[in-house]
Amino acid sequence: MFIDEVKIYVQSGKGGDGMVHFRREKYIPRGGPDGGDGGRGGDVTLVVNPHLNTLAAFRHKRHFRAASGGKGGPNNRTGKSAEPLLLDVPPGTVVYDADTGEVLGDLVEPGQRLVVCRGGRGGRGNARFATARRQVPRLAERGEPGEERWLRLELKLIADVGIVGVPNAGKSTLLSTVTNAKPKIAPYPFTTLEPNLGVAELDDETSLVLADIPGLIEGAHQGLGLGDQFLRHIQRTRVLIHLLDGTAENPLLDFQQINAELALFDPGLGEKPQVVAFNKMDLPEAQARWPQVETALRERGYDPLPVSAATGENLRDLLYRAVRLLAEIPPEEKTVAVPVYRPESDPRAFEILREGDAWRVQGAAIERAAAMTYWEYPQAVRRFQRILETLGVDAALREAGVQEGDTVLIGDFTLTWEA
Repeated sequence: MFIDEVKIYVQSGKGGDGMVHFRREKYIPRGGPDGGDGGRGGDVTLVVNPHLNTLAAFRHKRHFRAASGGKGGPNNRTGKSAEPLLLDVPPGTVVYDADTGEVLGDLVEPGQRLVVCRGGRGGRGNARFATARRQVPRLAERGEPGEERWLRLELKLIADVGIVGVPNAGKSTLLSTVTNAKPKIAPYPFTTLEPNLGVAELDDETSLVLADIPGLIEGAHQGLGLGDQFLRHIQRTRVLIHLLDGTAENPLLDFQQINAELALFDPGLGEKPQVVAFNKMDLPEAQARWPQVETALRERGYDPLPVSAATGENLRDLLYRAVRLLAEIPPEEKTVAVPVYRPESDPRAFEILREGDAWRVQGAAIERAAAMTYWEYPQAVRRFQRILETLGVDAALREAGVQEGDTVLIGDFTLTWEA
C-alpha cells in the first residue's frame, strides 16, 4: 500500500526529579542541603533525511517516546539530560497538529530540524530552595512532565520535473532510462504504487530531479485509484512531462482527462508548464498514429515530441526542453519551518468544573505544578498551596462554593480541601 500520509503519536521525555538531600560527613553534624537538580527530558525532533522518499517507516510503528532526564544526586550533582529522539522524514514532509490541523512546519532542506515536543525541565533539588530564613529546606521539585501530541505527516515529493500520464504510459521506463532509478516495471497498469525519484545528468552543469508519478485515472482528484495522494506530489514540481501512451485507444482523450484531473484537484496544477511526449514510437502502432496526434496537439498550442522510453529515442531532447522551461520559471520561495509549536492560549489560565461530587481544576500551569510536587514533604505541599493562591485557583474555588472536606481533582491527583 502506498503511504504518503500518516498519523503518529509523539511524547517528549519527563524531566528528572530534583533530590532532597543533606551533606553528611564525619565531623560535620549539620551539613547543609546538597540535593541536585534533575536532568532535562529528551525532545522529539523531526529531521530531514535526503535518502528517504516515503513515509513507509511509520507504517508499523506510530508511537514514539523520548527518554526522561536523570534524577538529581547528592553533592549537588545534576541528573543527566536525555538525548533528543530524532525521527527521520523525507524532504517534502509537511507536519500538522492532528487535532487542530495547524501547520507546524514544512520540511524541505536536507538536515532541517523541527522540534515538535520539548522535553520537560528537570526539577530543582533542595539546595536551590535554601535561604537565610530557610536553611533546612525539605522540599524539591519533581521533573516537569513532557509534552505529547498527535501529528499528521503529509509527504509531497520535491522534484524539478514530474512525469504524469495514464497507467502503463511508460513513465517508469522513462525514469529508469534517463536516471539510475530502479522502479518496478511491468506491462500492466498500476505497476507503480508509490512515486519514484531519479536524477538525470544531462551534462557537467545540468541535472534534473524527476519524479515518476503513478498513473492517474478519471476521478483521481476525488481519490479514485489513490489519485488524490499522487496528485499532492505534483504540487511540488515546477514542470511536467506529460507522457502519452502511443498504443492507447485514444491518446488525445487521455491527454484531456489527465489535464482535467490536475485542474480539478488544484487549479495551479493545470497551469504548470508541460512538455508533451508521445511514447512507444518503437512500435508500429504508435508510428502510424503519431501524425494524427501531432496535428491535433499542435492545433491546441502544444509542441509534442515523439519518443521511445524503451529505446531512448529523443529522450535527451525531451529533457533539454524541460530544462529550458525550468529556466523560464522564477524559483519558488521556500516555506520556513516553524522551530517549535507554542500554543497561543495563556498557560496560567484555568477552569473549574463540577465532576460528580468533586471539583476538577483544569489548566496547563496548575496541572504541571501538581505533577512536579513531592506530596510526601509538608514544605512542598505548602509551596503548592502558595501556587494555588498566586494563580487565583484558591479564590476561584471558594467563589465556586468549595466546602471543607470536598474532593479537588488536579491532573492525576486527588486532594482534600481544607479551609
